[in-house]
Amino acid sequence: MNLLPTNVLYYGEDKSLPARIPLRAGALSMIFEEGDLRYIRLNDRLILLRLYISVRNHNWDTVLPVISNLEIERQPDSFTLRFRADHQKGNIHYGWNGTITGNSDSTLTFEMDGEILSTFKRNRIGFCVLHPSTLAGQACVIEHTDGTVENGIFPDDIDPHQAYFNLRVITHEVIPGVQAEVRMEGDAFEMEDQRNWSDASYKTYCTPLERLFPVEVKTGDKISQRVQIKLSGDIPESSIESDEKAASLHFEIGEVIGKLPAIGLSVKSDAKPLTSTEADRLAALNLAYIRCDLALDAAPTDLESALSQLSYPNLELALHVTDNAEQELRQFRTLLDKAKPAVVRWLIFHKGDNSTDAKWVQLARQILGDTAAQFGTGSLTNFTELNRERPDTAALDVVAYAMNPQRHSFDNAALVETLPIHGVTVQNAKKFAGKAGVAVGPVTFKGGLNPVATSHDGDEHPNELPAQVDVRQMSLFGAGWTVGSIKYLAEAGATSITYYQILGWLGVMETESGSPLPEQFRSIPGGVFPVYHALADINAYAAGHVRKTTSSDPIIVEGIALALNHDVRVVLANFTAETQRVTVTGIRGAVRVQSLDKSNAESAMREPEAFRTQQVTFMQAGIDGLGLTIDLLPFALVRIDSRQ
Repeated sequence: MNLLPTNVLYYGEDKSLPARIPLRAGALSMIFEEGDLRYIRLNDRLILLRLYISVRNHNWDTVLPVISNLEIERQPDSFTLRFRADHQKGNIHYGWNGTITGNSDSTLTFEMDGEILSTFKRNRIGFCVLHPSTLAGQACVIEHTDGTVENGIFPDDIDPHQAYFNLRVITHEVIPGVQAEVRMEGDAFEMEDQRNWSDASYKTYCTPLERLFPVEVKTGDKISQRVQIKLSGDIPESSIESDEKAASLHFEIGEVIGKLPAIGLSVKSDAKPLTSTEADRLAALNLAYIRCDLALDAAPTDLESALSQLSYPNLELALHVTDNAEQELRQFRTLLDKAKPAVVRWLIFHKGDNSTDAKWVQLARQILGDTAAQFGTGSLTNFTELNRERPDTAALDVVAYAMNPQRHSFDNAALVETLPIHGVTVQNAKKFAGKAGVAVGPVTFKGGLNPVATSHDGDEHPNELPAQVDVRQMSLFGAGWTVGSIKYLAEAGATSITYYQILGWLGVMETESGSPLPEQFRSIPGGVFPVYHALADINAYAAGHVRKTTSSDPIIVEGIALALNHDVRVVLANFTAETQRVTVTGIRGAVRVQSLDKSNAESAMREPEAFRTQQVTFMQAGIDGLGLTIDLLPFALVRIDSRQ
């Protein structure tokens, strides 16, 4: 019997997901969700990923809206939608009235008429227009605020800086013979490549960053903007059909494309020793290494204590040095000679730098001595910082950067949209890494260090979760998202991936004492999180290879396929609240299938050993490539094992 509510098992909190309202304007289809327009399409071709209003405070933190007074007038091929939105947090309050009109001629207009309701400092207030990352390399026409026009492209490689400035109109071809014009009014706009932060989009936003920020806005100030999408050319006739997905999704398994990257977890430098049960469960994950970050300007006694706790067989040590690095490294070398930790990789980071210069790595090599361990550096935050300040890779074995999916958006769908871009960042890093590998991590649900904050005056409260904690960490959704992340990073050829921590609400297992805020983070004391089982399933094939896979709709279902000798393992994740029927092709014969879902997730969290040894269902896969059709329950993870 489950004691945790179903939605907590699904995505960490006991509340319903926001309503999604399908809309149509002529040949255009879209979704309205909590004040945003999403997935604006012409047939199956995505024109805009999202269109929304963003309110960012002085530290670039996003203040989300509360929507009220929603009114919809809807016809089969047109609509008018009105609502109220209030962005309110602390001393911030901005309210606006929204009107969205979709006409039968395939024209869409979104208007925002707002007022500042309290004086505060802002970095941005206004529309964000997200063109999908699938447009990479495609031509576009840019009209600037001064009326000049230029031919451009959506960046193919991830652009480290703004691609276009002072924008008024962006036009691109959607399908042969049909153009989509996006016109933005009410401010000057510019475009950045959001793949830098793992977002799946090119974001056109206001106000230009060259203007000073933060700016104080005063009570009573008015802000009004307008965005219009218009099609031209040989527009297909309006097709008023159901927007339901096909009854069956397809997941195709292809050829072997490379080895599974080394996968590890993080441990805090002041972490308590693991209990025997925790140590056994950690060993069962078959991890390649454990990462620990050490500040070398800390007291020698603290560093000595930290090293004494690091008894793991393989360590990735991230050393944080200051301008006094030579002395810090020599003192640390003395401690190393006593502790003799088993280090497989050194990552060197210089405090205060967004991306560390390779000279600090060269210094570390000289002082730490001749070792078989790898040396690397890069960024502690995002791919952005590494991309903008690329180190000399000749002296590096790996380039490194951290990753989290919530720099700009926070809902489940937005997190899933980032997954393919995990691989794109690796592919881009390889282009300037030379012979160095790519070490990604830590990969977390939320970021820690904010490199663009203008101040560090926190607003956390004792009864609120810390800013780095996401309740999805302990959920089925969190496990599925991790599977998708590993799939794309592995297929792109990452050298290593560090995820999360070992224990606690940033980890894969809960401590014996449980969550410090059990009403907000509803984990099971002494249990594991579903992501534990996802990592165990994948790392059982740590010595194996990755096979290329393709999902017919990766926003709904995604997965990874692994091969070891003659055995094949597939791990699938359902990212939705509905049961999804999936046909898996590329496996044959008798298969064993195990599902982690709402029926057994809580027992698997309480007694992971029993779950991992229980009997699994045998099924017959397709003959002559017809495939295996299975139903994935909401937010379920399904493991499929076969012998080829």
